[in-house]
Amino acid sequence: MQEQFPFPTCFSGGRDENDDNKLMALGASKSGQSALSSVYRVKIAGCCHLVTITWCRNLFGHGLSVCVEATSGGGGSGTGSSKFDLLLRPWNFWKRQGSKRVCLDEGDDVTVEVFWDLRDAKFASVDPEPVSGYYVAVVSDHVVVLVIGDLKKDAFRRSESPPSVTDAVLVSKKEHVFGKRKFSTKAKFHEKGSFHDITIECKCNPSSAAAASGIGAVGELELDREMLIRVDGSVAIHVKHLQWKFRGNGSFSLGKIKVEVFWNIHDWIFGPGLRHALFIFRPTSPPPSPSPSKGTLAAVMASPLPPPRSCSSDHDDILGDGSSDFSLFLYAWKVES
Repeated sequence: MQEQFPFPTCFSGGRDENDDNKLMALGASKSGQSALSSVYRVKIAGCCHLVTITWCRNLFGHGLSVCVEATSGGGGSGTGSSKFDLLLRPWNFWKRQGSKRVCLDEGDDVTVEVFWDLRDAKFASVDPEPVSGYYVAVVSDHVVVLVIGDLKKDAFRRSESPPSVTDAVLVSKKEHVFGKRKFSTKAKFHEKGSFHDITIECKCNPSSAAAASGIGAVGELELDREMLIRVDGSVAIHVKHLQWKFRGNGSFSLGKIKVEVFWNIHDWIFGPGLRHALFIFRPTSPPPSPSPSKGTLAAVMASPLPPPRSCSSDHDDILGDGSSDFSLFLYAWKVES
């Protein structure tokens, strides 16, 4: 029997998110697995729904997971949710194109149909998500409420459905990356913007007290740590004495957009074995808001997914009030040498 890697559940699913993170880390440490989840807000049957698309990768192949879940913020009575997983292996060519109909709410007879074509999908060497040659579409009531990939016209033709007049909104991305000292990803903080290269580097230097004592071997807790967050090669955030600032926040600007960054790297310093740090990137538009207080930071860490807005106003992911729906959650797993 072939070993299947675990799929992470939706952010508000039934299983504990910490359990999913542990399973993800265990699989990644053994087989080079990586995962990327994107959450979109769409309108289905007059109600707001969250569609979570998760791409997984390990030595055996790639996996695709689609979860559709009703929210309580968009009106209507829909409360159902449904999920299906697709495991792609090199020899399973018949699974690279297809469709599946799922029922969301038996009482209201709400169904969606998912179409996909990954026959010509091209993957980067380490990325779980395809870079070109594919589409994944979600159709409800003969309307394409969500489509991703560069073959959108093929999705409309295959499903025989037009695009929805209400655009899907990317609410958040959740990515797991692995490394020893450097962790890299790409992010787009505005739908009309370009992708930016983000690199997080943690450095360890002997502390001034240890250096003055002349001790040759420096203990783990005697190291003076610093963290550099680079955006497109330029230093955006530089934190010194990281062992005392393992939880904090900062910000940087990309044109007219201000991006707030929250981090919690406690387990990097004090946790045993395979451990991860959490980084949250949230864009806002001017005017800049005051720096969040410690209570606000704790709330951000405890409630990573923002409350849903009405689907009727989802025409832009950065609204006129200066707030943004989008958040990037980066789980940086530190692998020992």
